[in-house]
Amino acid sequence: MNEYALIMRHQDGTKVASPEQMQVWMKQTMDWIGSIAAQNKFVSGTGLPFDDARVVDHNKLITNGPFGDIKETIGGFIIVKAETADEAAEFAKGCPVLQGEGNTVEVRKIAKNDNVH
Repeated sequence: MNEYALIMRHQDGTKVASPEQMQVWMKQTMDWIGSIAAQNKFVSGTGLPFDDARVVDHNKLITNGPFGDIKETIGGFIIVKAETADEAAEFAKGCPVLQGEGNTVEVRKIAKNDNVH
């Protein structure tokens, strides 16, 4: 069994949802995660708040914010257990983040400590 990170990307991180909309999305997200956990496939995960974020570039220049000159942001991630990337992608299809136009969930296999990665 492999582990995969499901990385939630927002096309425009500058948009701010109302507290009511955030509550709806959080419930949907918890229900989605609960459905994965019910299959014993949820490992962990967290949101990534925009507050107090920094970006450090190759010149060691520090920029305030969760992103530099781009709008796209990473809103959070979860880690799931799956046999294949396709199985992990099926979990990703249920992510509430996908309700936002242009938003995506990236599926990435997590390297094992096997001297291959």
